[in-house]
Amino acid sequence: MRRRLLQTLAGWGAVLALGLAYALWGSVTGLWIPCPIHTLTGLDCPGCGVTRMCLALLRLDFSGAWAANPGLLLLSPLLLWLLLWQTVDYIRTGVCRTTFWRSILGWSLVVLLVGYGVLRNCI
Repeated sequence: MRRRLLQTLAGWGAVLALGLAYALWGSVTGLWIPCPIHTLTGLDCPGCGVTRMCLALLRLDFSGAWAANPGLLLLSPLLLWLLLWQTVDYIRTGVCRTTFWRSILGWSLVVLLVGYGVLRNCI
């Protein structure tokens, strides 16, 4: 269990380091990875604005985060909770399994995000 904990912490540390490096690089150069869906169709996907939202959250600018992507900002606590729940279960058991309730929550979040993606382009 200790080995899984250390591996998981190292993995999340790497993800955090990459995210911070991307934020620093983009802030310095002004070069960001464009959304492929928006580039191809001109429509906003459910994730459009997530970079601006995360940068605003790093500055504790909650109104800026809301302006960038309100749907994902509202669902972030549930997404993080689901991710944490799955991670803790993996650390405890060594198996990455999906329970009935995690599956229901995950698919509900997918449906809500897709619905948000449709609504944000209709309004």
